[in-house]
Amino acid sequence: MTKLLTEAQLLAAPAKDYMNADQLGFFRQRLLDLKRELLENVRDTSEHLRETEAASDPSDRATQEEEQAIELRTRDRERKLLKKTDEALQRIDESNYGYCTESGEPIGVRRLLARPTATLSIEAQERRERMQKMYGD
Repeated sequence: MTKLLTEAQLLAAPAKDYMNADQLGFFRQRLLDLKRELLENVRDTSEHLRETEAASDPSDRATQEEEQAIELRTRDRERKLLKKTDEALQRIDESNYGYCTESGEPIGVRRLLARPTATLSIEAQERRERMQKMYGD
């Protein structure tokens, strides 16, 4: 049985402990919390959009439509993050969470704390961004 680590314990762990059962348990819980939060946001956004009544004044209606567009963009970003969260949980199940999908090198605890859905090491991410700048998407 794994014990749930604190962030401080995670950061203080020796390199040889990288992605051991305790660390995987920590990130599984972090990802499950993120997933729950995202699902709540999606539900709240959906309810808010359904409850909104159309304004009769053209200015009010334009403002309302802009607010709805922003909410829908946010919901789309959250939907994409939800997919990445599910993929990260799957990588934990497959025992390859925390390793760069390009190089196989450790992504690093600090990076995963900042972005638990990361699939690339900082070096690989920087390479990808340089290539995108040079050649576009």
